[in-house]
Amino acid sequence: MSEVIELTSANFDSVVLKSEKPYLVDFWAVWCGPCRAVAPVVDAIAAENSEKLNVGKVNVDDNQEIAQRYNVMSIPTIILFKDGEVATVSVGAVPKEELLSRISSYL
Repeated sequence: MSEVIELTSANFDSVVLKSEKPYLVDFWAVWCGPCRAVAPVVDAIAAENSEKLNVGKVNVDDNQEIAQRYNVMSIPTIILFKDGEVATVSVGAVPKEELLSRISSYL
């Protein structure tokens, strides 16, 4: 089972951008209802794909500079990074199957 890492300004670049595996990053906030709805989806994808995917979460209230860097205007926003670059972006709470279909070609 893969652990979902809390990402911050201090560790984002070294953890996400230098990852050898694709990295799925969930941009969220405590007060965001749709973020809470999509959290179990992100956790399930992390658990089911741990051998080929890393997963982390960025609290946008605590790490606004990361959200700004990737133009996160609405949450939840889920970005898949591959080789340190943005591969695909999903905005809003989406079903697990839809999120998997968006990221599967990068895994």
